[in-house]
Amino acid sequence: MLDIMLPHYGELPLLKIAVESVLAQTDERWRLTVFDDNPAERVTGVPEYFAGLDDPRVRYERNPRNLGITRNFQQCVDRAEAPFMVMMGCDDVMLPGYVARVHALIEQYPDAVLVQPGVEVVGADGAVVRTLADTTKRKVYAPKIDGTVRMAGEELAVSLLRGNWLYFPSLAWRTSEAQAVGFDLELKVIQDLKLILALVSRGGSLVADSEVVFQYRRHNESLSASSAVTGGRFSEARAFFLSAAKDMDAHGWPRAGKAARWHLSSRIHALTMLPAAAKQRSAGSVRVLTRYAFGKPR
Repeated sequence: MLDIMLPHYGELPLLKIAVESVLAQTDERWRLTVFDDNPAERVTGVPEYFAGLDDPRVRYERNPRNLGITRNFQQCVDRAEAPFMVMMGCDDVMLPGYVARVHALIEQYPDAVLVQPGVEVVGADGAVVRTLADTTKRKVYAPKIDGTVRMAGEELAVSLLRGNWLYFPSLAWRTSEAQAVGFDLELKVIQDLKLILALVSRGGSLVADSEVVFQYRRHNESLSASSAVTGGRFSEARAFFLSAAKDMDAHGWPRAGKAARWHLSSRIHALTMLPAAAKQRSAGSVRVLTRYAFGKPR
C-alpha cells in the first residue's frame, strides 16, 4: 500500500480535482487521508463532499485547531502507516499511472528512501506551463535523467544544495525514515529540503524517474511565492543554509558544505524577486533581497 497524505488548507474546487485524480489511479494499492487545517468558517462544503464519496479508501479529518503548514505536514508523517507515503499538495494532480509507477520503482529499488517520479508543471487553469524557475531547475540544477537514476551520499547533497530540483508534493517517502527524522517545526517554506538532507546524511538514496505521472501546480498565491516577494523566505533560507553548511562539514562532506554556503540557486531566485518587490514599493523587501543575493558566504 501507498499512504497518500493530503494536508489541506484552501478551497474546495482544487481539492476535488486532487482527490478525484487519486480516485482515478489505475493501481488500487493506495489509501488517501486528508487533514483539513482550515478554520471552521472556511470548511463549507468540504466535509459534505467527503461524506458523499462514501469510499473506505478515503479518510477525512478536520483539525480541531489550526496547526499551520509545517505542523500539518508533521501530522501527515506521524499518522502514515504504509511502508511508503506521499504528501500531496491540495491543488496538485496525480496522473492515472502515478501509484503504479511509484510501486514499480520501489520494487526495482527496494532500498530507496525517496522516489521522485516525472513531473510536469501546470498553472492555475490546469494548462501545462514553462516558468523560468522550472526551466532553470531542469536545465541547470537537475541531473540529466533519461529513464531512471539512483543518487546518494555527498553527490546528492551537493546537487540539492546547489539547487533543489525536487518537487516536494510528488515525492514518495519511506515512512519509517521520515518518521525517524521529522520536520523542523520552526521552518515555513524550506522545511522539505532540511528533512531531505537529513535523510541523505543518514545514508538514504533517491531514485529519480523521467516518466511523467504527476502535475505540480504553480501559482503566485502560494505561501512560498508571497514570502519570496516580501523577502521572508530568504531570511529563513539564509539561516538554514549556514546551518546546513556546518552540518555538511561536520559530516565530512566539504563540497556539500561549500554548496550550502554559496546556495547559488536561492541567490538567483532572490534576484528574480527584486522587480516585484520594487513594484510594490517595499524598501524593506528590496534591502532583504539585495543583501541575500549579494552577501558573502560565511
